Amino acid sequence: MLIVTWNVNSLRARLPRVLELLAEHRPDVVCLQETKCAPDAFPAAELLDAGYEAVHESGGRWAGVAVLARAGLGLEESARGLAGDPAPEEARWCEATAGGLRLVSVYVPNGRALDSPEYPRKLAFLDAACNRLEQLGDGPLIVAGDFNIAPDDADVYDPGAFVGGTHVTDAERSRLRAIMARAGLRDAYRVLHPEAAQYTWWDYRAGHFHKGLGLRIDLALVDDGLAGRLRACGIARDYRKGPKPSDHAPLLVELDL
Repeated sequence: MLIVTWNVNSLRARLPRVLELLAEHRPDVVCLQETKCAPDAFPAAELLDAGYEAVHESGGRWAGVAVLARAGLGLEESARGLAGDPAPEEARWCEATAGGLRLVSVYVPNGRALDSPEYPRKLAFLDAACNRLEQLGDGPLIVAGDFNIAPDDADVYDPGAFVGGTHVTDAERSRLRAIMARAGLRDAYRVLHPEAAQYTWWDYRAGHFHKGLGLRIDLALVDDGLAGRLRACGIARDYRKGPKPSDHAPLLVELDL
């Protein structure tokens, strides 16, 4: 089974690239973040024409998440929205089941700066996510999306450049570790690539992508049972190139199911 997670930074703007990915890789499931769609503007018909059903949590021009599943896989909505989210109108959490898997597409708040009111809101969102994931209990579970956290210094092109900023603080990283520990989840990329320095996000400015100045902040967390079934996990960097790219590249996870 092939699962993809991708922050598309506006699904309408990036729809041709999404359809390109669906045609090229034919994933079974896709978790999307930052769809930036109003509920009635979500391109469900276009995706269905491409062979994919969708469950989405849409909030207009802010955030928005979705789970797509290959038609016939049996996509069912489990929950939309996260209890305890300080700003639920931003639509950052969507749960669904497909192909026997419980799936969560998540877009963690950026946090902006340590002295911004957005930073404690980010921490509160992570605490709420931890509580929810612990409640889900046993069963095949994948939590995928843009966590806006680089798990370790190896996931940052220059750790010194981020001192005093978000995405790398002990408070954020410790909450990510708590999510993984309490919900029994593992970082799929690190299971297969324990030492690799690869990134999923690059700033649009100053040629950061071509200079290799990126962060690994898009993650797929899998439960222990699925971790033993991982066949591949890689970053499709070519989708950060070409016409109208997102500033994120898709993460592809292949499971032996």
